[in-house]
This record gives sequence, structure tokens and C-alpha cells, in this order.
Amino acid sequence: MPLISMFFGVLIRMYQFDNKQHHAPHIHAEHQGDKAVYLLETGERIAGTMPPNKERLIQAWLLIHKEDLLIDWELALNGEVPFRIDPLR
Repeated sequence: MPLISMFFGVLIRMYQFDNKQHHAPHIHAEHQGDKAVYLLETGERIAGTMPPNKERLIQAWLLIHKEDLLIDWELALNGEVPFRIDPLR
């Protein structure tokens, strides 16, 4: 699963061909053993757990990069490697 960004210890990934289980554009986030799935459109967590402070960072990042993430989603659905997206600074 390609890593598309990393910030403040949070890893953001996007699987290729990953529209079967969650049926909506989403990313996978990991932080120190916690794993969660977030919708690209709303930033809502739809699976897993994440510390509240990291969740706020992830949701802010999703809002800032929504257009780039949707482009990456289309690439991933077609089996292509999504491009890297700038981290929060």
C-alpha cells in the first residue's frame, strides 16, 4: 500500500483497487499502532481508532488536500501508484 504522506508521526496510505470494503473514497491512517480509515469527502472516521489530537491533524490535512486526494483516489482505483502529497508543517 503506497505511502502518500507522513506528518507528526502519522502515516497516510491509499490502497490500489480499494473500493470494495468501504465503497467510498478514503485513506488509511496509522499512528503508533492505531489504525483508522477516513472518508475523503467529509473527513469522517469510518473504521478504527486514532488519538483525538492526531485525528484533528488528519482531518485538517484531508480538508487542505481534498482535490489532490480525489485525484490520487482515481489513480489508485485504476491500479496506478498515487502521488505523494505534502505533509502538514
